[in-house]
Amino acid sequence: MKKAYTCFCTDVIHEGHLNIINEAKKYGRVIVGALSDKALIRYNKFPTISQDERVKLYRSLEGVDEVVVQEDMLYDDVITLLQPDYVLHGDNWKNGVESAIRDHVIKLLDAYGGELVDIPYTYNENVKKIDLQLREKLAMPEYRRKRLRQLLEMTPIIKALEAHSGLTGLIVEKTVVEKEGRLDQFDAMWVSSLCDSTAKGKPDIELVDMTSRFRTIDDITEVTTKPIIFDGDTGGMSEHFVYTVRTLERMGVSAIIIEDKKGLKKNSLFGTEVEQTQASIEEFSEKIRAGKKAQLTDDFMIIARIESLILEKGIEDALARAKAFTAAGADGIMIHSRKKTPDEILEFCDRFRAFDPQTPIVVVPTSFNSITEEELAKHGVNIVIYANQLTRSAFPAMQKTAEDILKYHRSKEADERLMPIKDIITLIDEL
Repeated sequence: MKKAYTCFCTDVIHEGHLNIINEAKKYGRVIVGALSDKALIRYNKFPTISQDERVKLYRSLEGVDEVVVQEDMLYDDVITLLQPDYVLHGDNWKNGVESAIRDHVIKLLDAYGGELVDIPYTYNENVKKIDLQLREKLAMPEYRRKRLRQLLEMTPIIKALEAHSGLTGLIVEKTVVEKEGRLDQFDAMWVSSLCDSTAKGKPDIELVDMTSRFRTIDDITEVTTKPIIFDGDTGGMSEHFVYTVRTLERMGVSAIIIEDKKGLKKNSLFGTEVEQTQASIEEFSEKIRAGKKAQLTDDFMIIARIESLILEKGIEDALARAKAFTAAGADGIMIHSRKKTPDEILEFCDRFRAFDPQTPIVVVPTSFNSITEEELAKHGVNIVIYANQLTRSAFPAMQKTAEDILKYHRSKEADERLMPIKDIITLIDEL
């Protein structure tokens, strides 16, 4: 009997999926692939139920003869193993970045005479409602909050990009690229103190209070689903920090990063050019302990940011702090540098990994930006934060547009650089 294969990456079955199964039955024995968790998160989807639960769900469907786990979004593993006579998929993958996957599947099938069958995509009010319900579920605090820890288990390195508004959050949420047939996306959002302050026209000295910064988070969480890492600056007084932790937990934020400085906060990029005071190991450790004691869930993470390299106190001081802060309960270590090369960062990571193979390491390669994520991962880095690139790219473009309008007394000269407003508002979902 001929084999008809289709791959599902859904947590909820609707009539579109049932239609594909019914069509597949016309071609032969129906085999459904359950896209694995690791492949799913690269496919711009995040599971709300486990891989095993999805396999059980697909097996329970009438007309399904077999379910297998598909580990490769390009289908290489299942097509090599099963050599199905037919692969069925909704025709929505004919366009956009997913078309590269479709082209690859056609090549795999052509090698032995298999055939691709595109099924007209089912989209109606019922399907739209189910898709919306899934998205809303992903956005709920109890699901979003634990997602960073889940990602640390699923992916070799997490990519976070800064967001400082609902629109920039949507850019992080929806940007997907195709390279060599594979899809890639950002995994998380970084809500930066610098970018949040800059968007409000204020200096980056902890002038923007937490209440205002929480409103920025509200704007982002309302329209996105990806995990959020919050830049908590110094964390403030320990008595205040415990309330910040509780609030962020309640909002569904996955992690806060606080730096081991005290007094008037100045941006780390200034280094020793301005007066900056590093907190003692004991007082910063106590702040971490207070925060961990205050949190109510196991999902939330408190990550200690070490400024020793910024302040030119050396790697030994940074390592001593890393040991003490993890002992105090820190769920991760962020090591920062303003050097143009990553050498001291890599040395720190290698030496830290020699005595601590588990605690996540976070880096922000703003100044040493030539190193790749893959190279950082080889030295034990788990999270890479692109901390201010959206803000820095937007400012010169907006300034140039303003100058051109003043110069020519019209907007025609600037127009060729501008994205059509229609393309921008397509980012925004309508209910």
